[in-house]
Amino acid sequence: MRRICLTLPTHRECAATIAAVAEEAAYGAAEFGVEVRFLVLDSSPPPVLAAHRAAVAALPPAPGVAVHHLDEDGQRGILREAIGRSGTADPDRLLGLLLPSRVSYGSCTDRAFLIAQALGCTSVHRRDSDSRYQTFDGRPVFPLHQELAFLGRAADEVKEPATRHRIAPGTGDRPVAVVGGSFVGEMSVDIAEIHGRDPDVYRELVGLSIPDDCPAIWRGHLVEESFRGAGDTAFDGDRTLLAPVSPTRVDMCNIALDHEVYRRVPLPPATDTIGTDYFLLGLAHDARLPGVEHNRHIVNFHTEERRTDAGFLAYQLRFARFLLAKAYLNDVHARTKAAGDALLDGEHRLRTALVAQFVRDSLARDPEEDTRRLDGVERAYRRLGGRYAEVADALAARRESLPAEVRDGMADFAFLLDHWPALTRACADAGLSVNR
Repeated sequence: MRRICLTLPTHRECAATIAAVAEEAAYGAAEFGVEVRFLVLDSSPPPVLAAHRAAVAALPPAPGVAVHHLDEDGQRGILREAIGRSGTADPDRLLGLLLPSRVSYGSCTDRAFLIAQALGCTSVHRRDSDSRYQTFDGRPVFPLHQELAFLGRAADEVKEPATRHRIAPGTGDRPVAVVGGSFVGEMSVDIAEIHGRDPDVYRELVGLSIPDDCPAIWRGHLVEESFRGAGDTAFDGDRTLLAPVSPTRVDMCNIALDHEVYRRVPLPPATDTIGTDYFLLGLAHDARLPGVEHNRHIVNFHTEERRTDAGFLAYQLRFARFLLAKAYLNDVHARTKAAGDALLDGEHRLRTALVAQFVRDSLARDPEEDTRRLDGVERAYRRLGGRYAEVADALAARRESLPAEVRDGMADFAFLLDHWPALTRACADAGLSVNR
């Protein structure tokens, strides 16, 4: 029986989301006859963790669904065993990258990839704690429906059920590697207030996320479309596009990846940096791996924590780090785009060593360019005034250290890539024990 991993990483209160995703798991098992491992990776503080344990205990049993709720101690034990079996010479560094003390959007999903391997799953389906499902005819609109219908099947096999298709000649025998939808509701990145305060500053900051060689005629459009998802589009019936999926068209709260993708390449383990968890989507697109984009968009919302002074500052600093990291990530994607089909071996699998080399090549960037970029971000925040000036002050105080931290994050990514195939093999071969 096909076994899949539906995962919900969290570090904040989300009992309602746990119940909703469990309902999606039950739907997938009932409608598609699959075995669903619902994996909650919980980094919440003790009181919230206790509430989540109660929420999980209260879930009604569902045929074909097994629930695994792992706090950081539970995750650490699994990782230690996998790292030990992998034979790495630097286990402490690997463990620190996979389970850092600070927030890492990439690392939490990398842990899901590894545990899914240990559970014998053939795919990972990710949801987020700050989202919920749309409804249609009184029922939730579950993305899992389209993910299970298409993922892992050869592109030529699913042309007919897809609403539209745009597959390059010679790629029809490649399996669908990514299935994703977007979101409706609030922006995925909490910068709407910046646009309201000063549209010019908004365009300046968001523009830093776009490759420097992007033609001017496209740049303005990309700036306006970034982080907005599907806007306020309400679900009114299924539509799908079979084609390599652009990371700008989907969201990580609404994504599924075939194991042949994530068992070979992880996500960057950068800490306190938004957006780095989209790396695999860009890589699959550049390799011309087929994907399916659907319109079962999830509803995004911002938690109250982001509205506090501490939450606001932390989030804006994560966005600033993203703008610094993007210089390196854009360099890597320029290389992967140029490589195209060469990113794959003869069996349509990603070549880990080549990706690692591209990441290392990006480190040739002049560090002074990073400092100048940071100075520009600081000046932009200072022009916004108000509490954004506090963000500028925080950036100025870290002018010497922050660019180096971002650069070190890319070096860490190359290190993780070097060890990733051995890690995923260790998880799959050992069948590690994953307790509820």
